[in-house]
Amino acid sequence: MPAASRNVLALNCGSSSLKFGLYRVTGGDSSLLCEGEAEEIGGTHGQFWFRCEPGEPKRKRALAVSDHSTALRHAFGALKESGNPDPDAAGHRFVHGGPTLRDHSVVRPETVQSLEASVPFAPLHMPAAIAVLKAVENHLPGVPQVVCLDTAFHRTLPDVSRRFPLSGEVTRLGVERYGFHGLSLESILAQMSELPERLVAAHLGNGCSVTAIKQGKSIDTTMGLTPTGGIMMGTRCGDLDPGVLLFLMQHGFSDRDRLSTLVDHQSGLLGVSETTSDVRELLELRQTDARADLALRMFSYQVKKAIVGMAAALGGLDKLVFAGGIGENNGDLRDEVTEALAFLGKFETAVIPSQEDLQIARVTHRLLSADADTA
Repeated sequence: MPAASRNVLALNCGSSSLKFGLYRVTGGDSSLLCEGEAEEIGGTHGQFWFRCEPGEPKRKRALAVSDHSTALRHAFGALKESGNPDPDAAGHRFVHGGPTLRDHSVVRPETVQSLEASVPFAPLHMPAAIAVLKAVENHLPGVPQVVCLDTAFHRTLPDVSRRFPLSGEVTRLGVERYGFHGLSLESILAQMSELPERLVAAHLGNGCSVTAIKQGKSIDTTMGLTPTGGIMMGTRCGDLDPGVLLFLMQHGFSDRDRLSTLVDHQSGLLGVSETTSDVRELLELRQTDARADLALRMFSYQVKKAIVGMAAALGGLDKLVFAGGIGENNGDLRDEVTEALAFLGKFETAVIPSQEDLQIARVTHRLLSADADTA
């Protein structure tokens, strides 16, 4: 018989961070027991915070850790000291599943093999997430684990939006549009009492994507093979003319690491403004700094274009949802975008917070319950 409820540890690995939350999950309800995060993993100025109530202040302390597995040990230590129950399941966010792993899955040996084969698709994120998955297995032997993929929501993309106009030789390598922010999008839909037929979701944070959702299914999205593609972001360039990369390779950027650093960490809002990737800081600077103003105008322009493109894919627009740190917290930017979309006709707008970690907990409970039913 499936468990009526579980204490699910949701783990969300970034390239230099590890977020964790312990949730009590039943079939129809979920409650957060505690949460925390290790930040700047691998650096000398790391921090660790933890709290047992969503509204209480974060208990912060300086903590330099060398890798994600070490950060996980500190997370387990905080859970034990707080008196919370031991996790009886763990769910992991994975940025990419590659061409073979297309849906959220209960972890089995073949699952790990597929994840390891997918490392080249997201080399900044996948190795750390795999290390954490194996560390949980060592720390909590026998506790079931689930892989929750950011790409899974976009498995419904039709061929016209999934395929790149490249040769079959390249396509057979797994080069296609995978899409990301899937857990965020799933959590947005879970919070809506009624799904519109034609929905555009703009997840705007340090990473940004705009997705067309028809009757609850993704039919197009701005991010592509990797989370670098699409609209410009905090430090990522978004889509580029491929000729730009060829040109750069001939002018001192032939090293893969240097090119990756440029497009992922030195571009976007930071690259244009040359000061910061933080929209709040750019808004304060825009009246006196032309570069900050240009960065914001470029950003809102690209967001508007992406929304219009997704509305075209949907054949119209019934509702526009903003999520992510920028989308949720910056009313001026939202207004700047929506006012320029009046020509699309009447549509609703809403701000719905992204709840990725809660969605991880829900998916984990659901899949383990289904797995128990079929055992």
